[in-house]
Amino acid sequence: MTTKSEITTGTIRLTMAQAIIRYLANQYISIDGDEVLLCGGGFGIFGHGNVSCLGEALYEHRDTLPLYRGQNEQGMGFAAAAYAKYHLRKRFMFCTASAGPGTTNLVTSAALAHTNRLPMLLLCGDAFISRLPDPVLQQVEHYGNPTASVNDAFRAVSRYWDRITHPAQIIQSLPAAIATMLDPADCGPAFLGLPQDVQGWAYDYPVAFFEKKVHRIRRQAPDTSELDDAIALIKSAEKPVIIAGGGVQYSDAAQELLAFAEQAQIPVTETIAGRANLLSDHELNCGPIGVTGSNSANAIAADADVVIAVGTRLQDFTTGSWTAFRKDARFISLNAARHDASKHRSLPVVGDAKLGLSAFIASLKQYKAPKTWTAFAQQEKAEWRSYVKHNVDPANGPNSYAQVIGAVNDLCDTNDRVVAAAGGLPAEVTANWQTKAIGSVDVEFGFSCMGYEIAGGWGARIAQAEKEPDQDTIVFAGDGSYLLMNSDIYSSVLTEKKLIVMVCDNGGFAVINKLQNNTGNTSFNNLIKDSPTITNPVAVDFAAHAKAQGALAEAVETIAELREAFKRAKAADRTTIISIQVDPYEGWTQEGHAWWEVGLPEVSNSQNVRTAREEWEAGRVYQRVGV
Repeated sequence: MTTKSEITTGTIRLTMAQAIIRYLANQYISIDGDEVLLCGGGFGIFGHGNVSCLGEALYEHRDTLPLYRGQNEQGMGFAAAAYAKYHLRKRFMFCTASAGPGTTNLVTSAALAHTNRLPMLLLCGDAFISRLPDPVLQQVEHYGNPTASVNDAFRAVSRYWDRITHPAQIIQSLPAAIATMLDPADCGPAFLGLPQDVQGWAYDYPVAFFEKKVHRIRRQAPDTSELDDAIALIKSAEKPVIIAGGGVQYSDAAQELLAFAEQAQIPVTETIAGRANLLSDHELNCGPIGVTGSNSANAIAADADVVIAVGTRLQDFTTGSWTAFRKDARFISLNAARHDASKHRSLPVVGDAKLGLSAFIASLKQYKAPKTWTAFAQQEKAEWRSYVKHNVDPANGPNSYAQVIGAVNDLCDTNDRVVAAAGGLPAEVTANWQTKAIGSVDVEFGFSCMGYEIAGGWGARIAQAEKEPDQDTIVFAGDGSYLLMNSDIYSSVLTEKKLIVMVCDNGGFAVINKLQNNTGNTSFNNLIKDSPTITNPVAVDFAAHAKAQGALAEAVETIAELREAFKRAKAADRTTIISIQVDPYEGWTQEGHAWWEVGLPEVSNSQNVRTAREEWEAGRVYQRVGV
């Protein structure tokens, strides 16, 4: 309701905290012609640094900006990241935490969002600007710099960082933060430090500041000269390959990717972030590429003369630490970010993937890759699919990640969303999952962050419930990740955001144990049984633990039992955990790997370590350096 004062003065007197929330409540975004709130709400744990002022403001907008109470601030950040990823960076959630440890718990989440280029707004308490009560509870003092606080730690993991020292500053800072979060090139977390006293200070804000604003994601057209150079190079290609990254989905360019690949008959490989850019059964989808990729994609990459990288930052797991390609292969990088488009002497095409691919389609109508090259790619793909079919077969050795993945893949609905992160499961999901729907896979491997799985699943489910309430969010987690962060099982139960969580128990950190062994080292401190300080190796009853948080849960022993349990989980009305023991040594996906640079000791008393280093270094001869 507009007051008389607002009409006569054109201003409204609000606290800084009230103004932030009122501003967020009036920001919208146009998605497919519909105007929806840009901010889907937030995740919050209150403390003395945010409860009295920001909490008061959020209460007044509780119906517009729903606030989800997390159990751990780091988990809240993971949930916000997964929410943004589901919405393809078109919507975001905020996280609010108190000054001190509540805020520092969000640093890891911010790093994950920064690495994965995901929008997240962090509204965190800070020390008093007046300094009158200093030092206050939870304040870290810097003797030579009284302006420093723990919030400065976020400078390294934020795309936008500000400390609000006067209420008027948000008139500039809030729009700048949102512009950063919505920028295709600079997208990432925005951090606002909110001193406890300034949150409650009042200011006469312009009424116009709170008018409804409708945002749109910018589509930057590529430079014509860069396009011309790229098109000329593609026309010369005899063995082209496309690497499709997560940026394809963020640009809504999956259809253009498919159209370009089909028109030019160019094989497509997918990065981990780009899984589910194409359906698995498409003849030109040649599988995931890189360290945890597929024989098919890696064989094609190794022989390609022109590599068209679309929407990928070319992380080492994609490039095999830059050994996956011919040294004379030429790269074209179509990317919204100049930083990514120019990596490793790529021919850059800086711009939107959808527009760039559309330009390729229009300019390359007469170009087709040689039939022999396409036939080679399809043969490699057929052999890889045959291997995966064997790999996920329960008859193929003891219980394994691959078998669990295969069973769930077989039984899940087309649009169910899959979430995994860290440990061995990202590699196993990437290699073995057969995509049923575009954009249905979230494997967080940019920051490879343990603990993302369940918290991220919760955030993804909140987003999914807004658009696809009848579909499920399926989480794959190892026992290590489960034990690190599982409290959002309780969050999902409290908020009625159902998850299906598959817990694969291999007795510790088995994939790092595998790396330890592969580098010539003896198993040490990764598997529970190999930890020298563990004297009572008690097994965790994951089903009982999950039940204690209000979830449904059961432990199974075989893949056949898992299949039946999964059917029950699909039919259930709340979060269900299914735990199964898998072998820590056998059953790993053995095919599809590329060389990966790992630091190994130059000097060691172990002959096994010395031998492993020699063998590892032999792969370096294929590494592209400055070419």
